[in-house]
Amino acid sequence: MDVIPLKYGTIFKRAFSDPEVFQQFANDILGININIDKVHTEYEYPEPIGFVRSQYDLFAEDEEQRIIVEIQQVKEVDFFDRFLYYHLISMVEQVGGFKEYGFDRTVYTIVILTSTPRDGSVNFSCAISDMNPINEHGETVDVYPHRLLFLCPRQANEKTPLHIKKWLDFIEDSFDGKINESHYQEKVWKKIMSSIEKRNIDPGLLSEIKDDMAWEEAKKIFEEEGRREGREIGHKIGIEQGIEQGIEQGIEQGLESGREEGQRKQQQQTIFKARKIGLDDHTISELTGLSLTQIKVIES
Repeated sequence: MDVIPLKYGTIFKRAFSDPEVFQQFANDILGININIDKVHTEYEYPEPIGFVRSQYDLFAEDEEQRIIVEIQQVKEVDFFDRFLYYHLISMVEQVGGFKEYGFDRTVYTIVILTSTPRDGSVNFSCAISDMNPINEHGETVDVYPHRLLFLCPRQANEKTPLHIKKWLDFIEDSFDGKINESHYQEKVWKKIMSSIEKRNIDPGLLSEIKDDMAWEEAKKIFEEEGRREGREIGHKIGIEQGIEQGIEQGIEQGLESGREEGQRKQQQQTIFKARKIGLDDHTISELTGLSLTQIKVIES
């Protein structure tokens, strides 16, 4: 079966926003039974918490059991700090009154890493962080049920718990754009495959998926350009510093000036390449960290 890989956020949200799929996934991964009838995509709390407005890829709440489950699909490298923040925000949001501190809902945040850093720092298939303290006897004090889970499909191995591994294997199986449907006969697998099968994707959604793909290609280009230019600058600096040992202050001034000029030129090249592949101002701003005004100034 030809499918759209689940490494693309748009198709991932389409597949896992189905309440039945979301519920089965959460039940298997967390080892608890939740009941939901709606899954929100790109969910934001009505009022911003803290200094950053957090947006959750997939968000659902079991109101009877007072459980919140969030799922994030991510390819960026800053996920540890970012999703700890997201996880904590969902707890802080509950402390709305001034009389007492208290969390009346349990928060589970599941982060799915569909790619891993090149430095090999992620060498696990699943890792769990909870809030429970450990006393001097080495015993866990069960006071906070909240959990933050990181899952990496590409790292599934023989030690991965089976109830987790079956999901990681399925997600990873989609990455090459093909799935052997005979391997997945359960109802939940068939439901996901139906939602990600290429021939079932409407033109509007396909356009969003292409934007995802363009974003991925752009990031690869920019990362490689940055590494290449960094090597060249580092080599040049090394030679200059070796030759000019006696004029350190001049080198520092020259380096600062060169860095500023080099940064400006690289920003121009980045924006030019982004324009060539059809990215708009807002996407370029998100990719580069530049404001819309800065982009206009650099292009002028």
